[in-house]
Amino acid sequence: MLCTSMLDLAEEFGAPSYIYFTSGAAFLRFQLHVQESHDEEGFDITEFKDAELACPGLTRPVPSKVIPSGFLNKEWLDSSTTITRNFRKTKGILVNTVRELESYALESLSGGMNIPKVYPVGPILNLPESSSESSGSEEDEVMRWLDQQPESSVAFLCFGSMGGFCAEQVKEIACALEGSGHRFLWSLRRLEGGPALTPTTTDYGDVREVLPEGFADRTTEVGRVIGWAPQAVVLAHRSVGGFVSHCGWNSTLESMWFGVPMATWPMYAEQQFNAFLLVKELEIAAEIKMDYRTESGEIVSAEEIERGIRSLMEQNNPMKEKMKEFCDKVRGALMDGASSSSSIAEFIEDIKINYRSESGKIVTTEEVKRGTKSLMELAKQLDEGDDI
Repeated sequence: MLCTSMLDLAEEFGAPSYIYFTSGAAFLRFQLHVQESHDEEGFDITEFKDAELACPGLTRPVPSKVIPSGFLNKEWLDSSTTITRNFRKTKGILVNTVRELESYALESLSGGMNIPKVYPVGPILNLPESSSESSGSEEDEVMRWLDQQPESSVAFLCFGSMGGFCAEQVKEIACALEGSGHRFLWSLRRLEGGPALTPTTTDYGDVREVLPEGFADRTTEVGRVIGWAPQAVVLAHRSVGGFVSHCGWNSTLESMWFGVPMATWPMYAEQQFNAFLLVKELEIAAEIKMDYRTESGEIVSAEEIERGIRSLMEQNNPMKEKMKEFCDKVRGALMDGASSSSSIAEFIEDIKINYRSESGKIVTTEEVKRGTKSLMELAKQLDEGDDI
């Protein structure tokens, strides 16, 4: 999705081009809408502040506070619109989503308007073969601790490969967790710096250095603070009842796959938009923040965090039942004859037609199947696919 400069080369060789879009259909529609408005109406989204933007594919207008930083930065906007403009040159766009999850957005992408055919082929996830897989003693210890906890009782906090916090924010999170009274597993990483849109993180040498004095001792029976976490393995565990997340699209799909409700705390890339989608459009997430950005330096208060965790872990919260419904839809989409499975089959047939028309050659079904299998295996290996 970021390598559209290759389209000219493909055209030179008479090969039809397709884009693999690693985020959701609603964000694809938003991206196309911004580019179209920029080109046809001279709309400058970088000047769009403290307002709401009506966007096809969404039932609610998008607040300016959840528009990704890459669109609000003048230096990045030209690059973003060029890449999106090139999407329209392709024969189709494969999107890592499920028709039953984003039916409204997908419908708005199918009405012509110089938008290529869209294939919802998700969820494409790199999941462990079993929850018993382990990569080391710390992970074994974490899983043993989870085994001892009641079902759906643990709030899991994990913020992706580039989600880290300063010492002041760590103390606010710790106070919120202790105040909530809920069991927790917290993957805590230090924010090292780096570019605003692609921050870097590392594990703390000793987390006790940044936690409030006595926190670890007071919460030893109900919580664990760790470094890197095997996210999918943890989400699959029966004791996990809520996921405080940065709202990366891969993490969002993993949470749906395992039926774990979410609380939103976006960091970078398109995560603010995803948080808006989850809280306002799909109504399957509690809100801690929808508009937080790592580069802002904002400190989220313990009161805000605790309120979000309490809402997330509330037993009778309707979003829990709704998330279970989405879990069934997401898993069912990959079954033979279901929506994503059918979309992949349709993609294979369209490749044959488009290649034949551009090159004059005949491609066998087996050749396309081999190529498509390799493509899907490659897609599954994109561990950082939610980091645009």
